[in-house]
Amino acid sequence: MRQVYLDYNTTTPVAPAVRDAIWPFLGDHYGAPASGHALGRATQESVEDAREQVGALLNADREEIVFTSGGTESNNLALMGVLLRQSLDVRGHLIISAVEHVSVTAPARFLQRMGFDLTIVPVDGQGRIDPEAIADAFRPNTLLVSVVHANHEVGTLQPIADISELCRSRGILMHTDASQSLGKAKVKVDDLGVDLLTIAGHKMYGPKGIGALYVRSGVALNPILHGEAHESGLRPGIENVPGIMGLGKAASLAQKMIDEVLPNMANLRDQLVDTLRESIGPSLRVHGDLAPRLQNTCSVSFPGVNAAKLLDLAPEVLAWTSMALHDEAVSSSPTLAAMGVRAEQAQGTVRFSVGWYTTEEEIEFAANRLLDAWERLRGE
Repeated sequence: MRQVYLDYNTTTPVAPAVRDAIWPFLGDHYGAPASGHALGRATQESVEDAREQVGALLNADREEIVFTSGGTESNNLALMGVLLRQSLDVRGHLIISAVEHVSVTAPARFLQRMGFDLTIVPVDGQGRIDPEAIADAFRPNTLLVSVVHANHEVGTLQPIADISELCRSRGILMHTDASQSLGKAKVKVDDLGVDLLTIAGHKMYGPKGIGALYVRSGVALNPILHGEAHESGLRPGIENVPGIMGLGKAASLAQKMIDEVLPNMANLRDQLVDTLRESIGPSLRVHGDLAPRLQNTCSVSFPGVNAAKLLDLAPEVLAWTSMALHDEAVSSSPTLAAMGVRAEQAQGTVRFSVGWYTTEEEIEFAANRLLDAWERLRGE
């Protein structure tokens, strides 16, 4: 059965050049970077080259890049690394948005259970935060603000630079989870003004199980894992060298290709929406379409149907929905709920995300299969 992959926001394929970069480190170049002998020193040099590549993508120094196991660990290290530097007798305050990934909300809730103060700032109907709402949430003991750069469901881009400026004026650290935006938007740490930034390799055509945290020079974190003092003392355990090589190469590719791929992805996304809307009409809703958003992402609500059933009837189209197959009434999407999307619209919502390798012919095929499935459901 032919299949069209439109789920690049969940994970991307590993780029061929990335596979080529990884392969030698699964064979001949197996030395442990910290071993001290010639084989280990050569591997360590390769790790530092990859660190340089990741830093270059962000316009950051390589010493500011800490390799991790992925976006989840990076987010946990950012949040808990900042707040746990406080004395156990002093509980700081954390601010996050209502549209964060669970890898931010879960550690935030954990810290709240430990006694730290937590404020969750709402978003508007486009999924976007008002920076002044962040400023209104500041307290004397606010230590960190964490706001996602691009929401994984809707693609809404947040005004990170404006929020960072407010944080700097109060001496508050700023973190953003850029897992979803790297490879799909231009991301430079000085333009954003952030102190901490999360990277996930598998979202940007690298391998799974590797990521990084950008830590601005001078920002101190507590480690959340304990052992040998790898990665500037923040991430013990032997380095995932093949993964690091893959992440470095993926960062290099993203830096070279971003100007070329962005317009193409936007055209493909719009082609899909336009084709669907031509047949369904104005009742087809695109969430967050009036806000700045990722050029590869559209969150589409098909009227009168359950999204999981729709995809079940169009197995050729590989896309994502938060809806359960038999849940007709309740959205399991915190993002759509935070945006005030009505239950009947949420239940028909599918997220489509195109990528570097998506073609116009694939979009046309996928749209036709989706329309066939929608008409079948509507006729039941």
